[in-house]
Order: sequence, then structure tokens, then C-alpha cells
Amino acid sequence: MLSSLVPDHWREILRDYNSQIDELGAQLQVRADQGERILPDKKHLFRALELKPEIVKVIIVGQDPYPNISDAIGLSFAVPARKTGLPGSLLNIQKEIMTDIGSTTTADGDLTKWVSQGVMLLNRVLTVTAGESGSHSKLGWQAITEKIVSHCANLGAIGLLWGSSARELAHLFDQNSLVEGVHPSPLSAHRGFLGSKPFSRVNQLLENRGKTAILW
Repeated sequence: MLSSLVPDHWREILRDYNSQIDELGAQLQVRADQGERILPDKKHLFRALELKPEIVKVIIVGQDPYPNISDAIGLSFAVPARKTGLPGSLLNIQKEIMTDIGSTTTADGDLTKWVSQGVMLLNRVLTVTAGESGSHSKLGWQAITEKIVSHCANLGAIGLLWGSSARELAHLFDQNSLVEGVHPSPLSAHRGFLGSKPFSRVNQLLENRGKTAILW
């Protein structure tokens, strides 16, 4: 049962969604049996939920996993640490951090440094078929991830929402807990992501509450 992979500290919160998660698991198994490569590996499927809800300070919502085996690790926008060849969205994120703040902890693409500070990296849709971005957008993950985001928002997390898919969740946050804008994808970043200063804006909201800023 796929619901058995949900981390313990999220199980009660998502209890009413167990049957839906297990139905998704059954659909994914059928696809896998038919030869589809489903990403990420099951062990990473709920990786974003390794953060306990009460320590989530910021939640960054992505669209769906990177559609290649090496980069789909269960954390939105993140990839395994490496020196070259980062995805375009992540390169734009790094470029904006440098413009906005002047330094970054993410030159190697490893965003777990953010996670350790209370930043949840959650995709709106948790799975994808290898090589096909958006291929699982109609399976039904959105209701589950909306519940996750709603719970974090109710506990006071700040939402950092880029692109139309993530911004569907803007209503879950009050205006003092929300930074939203254009997706960092190379296809859209020039339309308002670059120069939007989202990282300093989030840190200002945190500091306004007496919380420690994120080392981006």
C-alpha cells in the first residue's frame, strides 16, 4: 500500500486520503507493469514530508518531478549535488538568489541545505513518467498536496509559489504569508521571475515574525 510510505508524523494528517493514495499507487503499478518508468523511485516519493509539519517555515511548491532518472529525487527544484549541468529552472533560481541576496548555498544544486532550515520542497504532482513532463497531472495528486500545503499554512508557514500550478494554492495563505510569481523555467523566467527578489521578501516576512532568515 502506497500510504504506508507516508512518514509517521504526516500519517494522521493525511489519514482521510489513505484510500486515494493507495488508489494512486494501484494506478502507478499498472503503468509500471505496462512498461512505464515512474519517477521518482518509491523511496523518494514522499521525501518532502520528511520535514515535520511544525518545523516548516517556508513551503516552495513546484509543478512535478524532473522527468529524468538522475534528477527526480522527491524534492521540488532540487537535484543531487554536482558541479555542472543543472536544470534551467534551478540555474534561474540561483541567478535570482545572487541578484537578490548576493550569495547562495546552492551552487551545486543541493537544496537539502534549505530543507535543514525548515524549507519544504513539495511538488504539486508527486510523480511523472520518465521523459514526459506533466504526464501525471490528471492522476489526482493535487488534492493530497493541497491538504499538505493547507496544513503547513495553518501552522504559519510562508508560501513561495511560482507558476500557475503552484499559485492555485495562494488562497491557503494570508497576504503576510505569501510570495508568488512567475515560474523560474527558462520558458517563462524572463516574464517576471528574474528581478522579483522572492528570497529577500520571504526572509523579511520571517524576520517580521521574529524568526531566523533562510540562508539561501
